[in-house]
Amino acid sequence: MRAIGLIALLFSCLWPAAAYTAELRGTGDLGIIVERASGSVVVIDTSRHSIIHRVKGLGDLSHASAVFSRDQRYAFVFGRDGGLTKVDLLKGEISGRTVQAGNSIGGAISDDGKLVAVSNYKPGGVKVFDAKTLDLIADIPAISGKGGERSKTVGLVDAPGRRFIFSLYDAGEIWIADFSAPGAPKLTKFGDAGKLPYDALITGDGRHYIAGLFGEDGLTHIDLWADKPETQTILKDYGRGDRKLPVYKMPHLEGWAKAGDRFILPAVGHHQLLAVDTRTFEHVGTVKLHGQPIFAVARPDGRHAWVNFALPHNDTIQVVDIPTLKVIHEFKPGPAALHMEFTPRGHEVWLSVRDADKVHIYDARTFAKKGELGVTKPSGIFFTARATRTGL
Repeated sequence: MRAIGLIALLFSCLWPAAAYTAELRGTGDLGIIVERASGSVVVIDTSRHSIIHRVKGLGDLSHASAVFSRDQRYAFVFGRDGGLTKVDLLKGEISGRTVQAGNSIGGAISDDGKLVAVSNYKPGGVKVFDAKTLDLIADIPAISGKGGERSKTVGLVDAPGRRFIFSLYDAGEIWIADFSAPGAPKLTKFGDAGKLPYDALITGDGRHYIAGLFGEDGLTHIDLWADKPETQTILKDYGRGDRKLPVYKMPHLEGWAKAGDRFILPAVGHHQLLAVDTRTFEHVGTVKLHGQPIFAVARPDGRHAWVNFALPHNDTIQVVDIPTLKVIHEFKPGPAALHMEFTPRGHEVWLSVRDADKVHIYDARTFAKKGELGVTKPSGIFFTARATRTGL
């Protein structure tokens, strides 16, 4: 009897571990899809094409973005209402949340994974938090020397060396906040960043920061590898003298494609993509398109770029061949085809079709549809592979 009791006790101790082991999964195969109308995100398994959790209570996600922890377990979701929410992808629950401002426009995570920064419209500036606890580490008001008023901050990205870079929309400045040393961040300010920088990107090697300008033709570039970085205007004559169309939606620069030795950039106010040499920043080609481009997303190998569009042409996707700069495929997935995300090695594209309440999954080479998920008003799609990439 005693032996039977010991066996029963041993079994009872092992059973929870066995049950838990059956539920183990890797985080590198996961991602989230934003349900913009309901303040929720769904956690997805990208290999199984399945939804494994729905997490509610994230506030206003009408213009939401996300970054991931280094171990790819947590997503940090930036809401338009100033909410910063830390989501546990394995448990499918919120593990921390703070409403840190009145109106926000995205964020970034430091290269060491310890700091999360949020870019704010109201009040203008950047706040930086401990990624583990969400405790406030630094508050950086975007107060320009031009009048002393706060500016909206945009184009916030991470850079190597525990740095964040962002643009001041109203002031026409670019700032670098360096957290590499203990204490308050060291701020470097560039006061001649052009008129109304509205968004920005940083290249995957951490070298080039490029800000789009809404108030003038051209873009502003900073080479972060230079001994003394300075602003430089590039593509300053593009579109000059041409009749521009009304701008229905501004392109997002973080969706701009770097493919091989070219940048593929949406032209503001034109039905075009611009091809730019990555070494000289000279305009080397133009692609005529179906409508005003919003995202031009490169397949990871750089061979193709997939492009979506603003109203009234936002039911259409075009695929551009980079070597020839030709549109090689066009299709209509449905109303409001908003966001695209490639799997890490580029075999699939996941595409949100907001007004159909669907996410479509396509073979990235044959363009064949492989599946779909029912998701309520989907917008941003973010895979955990972003955790290993600068600027994403």
